[in-house]
Amino acid sequence: MGGIGKTALAVEAAHQARAKGWFRGGYLFVDLRGYDDNPVTADQGVLALLDAMGVHGADLPPTTARQYDVYHVLLTERRDRTLLILDNASEASQFLPLLPGTDRHRVLITSRDRPDSLPLRLIDLEELTPEESTALVTRALHDYDERDERPAREPDALRELTDLCGHLPLALQIAAAMLRRRRRRNIASLVAEIRDTGDAVAVLDRGGKGTDLYGRSLVLRPVLETSYRRLPPEQARLLRLLALAPTSETGTDVVAALTDLDAPTALSLLDDLAATHLVTPVGTGTSVRWRVHDLVRGFGVGVVEGDAGLRERGVEARARVLAFYLHSADAADDRLRWLPGRAEPDLFGDRGAALAWFDGERAGLVAAVVAWGREGRLAEAAVRLAERLARYLEWRRHFDDWIAAGEAAREAACRIGDRPGEAGAWNNLGIALREAGRVDRAVDAHTRARDLYQTERDRHHEAFAWNNLGLALRDAGRVREAVDAHTRARDLYQTERDRHREATAWNNLGLALRKAGRVQEAVDTHTRARDLFQAEGDQHGAATAWLNLGTALWTAGRADEAVAAFATAIAICREFEDSYGEAHAQYNLGLLHSNADRPSEARAHYLQAADAYTRANAPDEAAEARTRAAALPEHPPPPVKG
Repeated sequence: MGGIGKTALAVEAAHQARAKGWFRGGYLFVDLRGYDDNPVTADQGVLALLDAMGVHGADLPPTTARQYDVYHVLLTERRDRTLLILDNASEASQFLPLLPGTDRHRVLITSRDRPDSLPLRLIDLEELTPEESTALVTRALHDYDERDERPAREPDALRELTDLCGHLPLALQIAAAMLRRRRRRNIASLVAEIRDTGDAVAVLDRGGKGTDLYGRSLVLRPVLETSYRRLPPEQARLLRLLALAPTSETGTDVVAALTDLDAPTALSLLDDLAATHLVTPVGTGTSVRWRVHDLVRGFGVGVVEGDAGLRERGVEARARVLAFYLHSADAADDRLRWLPGRAEPDLFGDRGAALAWFDGERAGLVAAVVAWGREGRLAEAAVRLAERLARYLEWRRHFDDWIAAGEAAREAACRIGDRPGEAGAWNNLGIALREAGRVDRAVDAHTRARDLYQTERDRHHEAFAWNNLGLALRDAGRVREAVDAHTRARDLYQTERDRHREATAWNNLGLALRKAGRVQEAVDTHTRARDLFQAEGDQHGAATAWLNLGTALWTAGRADEAVAAFATAIAICREFEDSYGEAHAQYNLGLLHSNADRPSEARAHYLQAADAYTRANAPDEAAEARTRAAALPEHPPPPVKG
């Protein structure tokens, strides 16, 4: 893409190659200015090359055809290998007539457009790595003043600055020049300036003064504008809409929804746009996604925001994406919640397919809720989408994403006066907060959800809130209140004749009873929950009951029965790919065997628990399981002699 450093790399490579003796004939350079308003034609380029080869004035042939003849003859007769650099070409017609016509010499062409129809060797340049970016800025500051300590003093601010520059060499050069000019100001001040405006291109262009080593202005917007203006209308529209996508990487199906095109047409346009290096394909096959550089995204958003008609079409495009996300998330969520005996969801054939779709689109789904929930016309759809993400985000334990989506959904629902939606958002937010260890806030969230449901006289969802409030109260150490809350939930579910969720209430009530020291009641309660889950065909729910029953049995001193219960839970969790549930059961077996002085068995279960926790995205629990395994003795202690 423009600003990636093509010319600098070509010239530096030419200098090094000549120093190594690869090109004893030197190199010839011509800037074809392919993206200026008046690009250099091949006919103009040949005049510049002839002049560099000493043909000018009276020696210059009067006709273009003769000029090309002389140019090719001179190259053919040139015994020493020469490197020809044809810089900044936008079309093949600019450089094809300038090719030497002999294999003795070499040609290096730089361009923002990929000439796929020609048999050329392609070298794609991408933005720098974060490490390379910080090294570039650091070197630029030290070359100017070796006493400049800002890079060493502000490593975090420097890394953030390079991120805001998108690791694009031109942007990094401009930022370094601004820092050299602002010698008494810290790096963080420039970072704050970019953050406050939300437009890195505008800030850098205001500070970009002067030219680079090749006489080109240190500005970004003209580079982006020239690439954009050259696009055909349908590609320009695609780029504008891609800039509005919720994340910088977008799948083809989402692009099709964004543009209101069928997938094959969208894919063809994406391929064309990728040839201009304004988008980059990431991945292969059916999993390919399309990445737009952050600075290009910012430019595209600016184009849309500057035109009322484009703004309206942008809102329509975002609404289409939300509709696509909602349709797919509904189907994926239905598959995750599906139980045998119920109607099969249409879109996803099994849990694995549903989870894979959620995994691939997670960043976009969460970003759409958070960013677009603030827009009045999109808020309702954003609230509904957040609701459909809850089961998946809980399953994968992406609690930060869940909290962000929950907060955004709550605010959006409140803004548009959707009280049931607000209650649901508070309820899901409370679960995420509790799982993240923020128990007091979770209690508050569930209390707000309960009160809203009571105001709406929605007894069924009120039971949800009581049940989740009980879990938060238990984690907060308010066990008696937790028992009361779960009892209220159970009674409401019984009144509503919802046996499946009644099973959940029984299961959670058992947890509170065990914590209250009422162990036999807990055993009976978990047994009741297990039987209800099995009667409803929810084997995964039964697995959670088996797990909790095992803990209650162990607490009651019935270790053999507990081992059998944990083993059953492990088998079912593996069937459902519930790594977190499996990890809990393995960990409990490790504790049980460790307490029974069986270190070998305990170690095996702890290590299996660590592996399962790792798969479940629970690194802290995995580390704890490995620590317990490492602390066990290699061999059991000898029996005590009487």
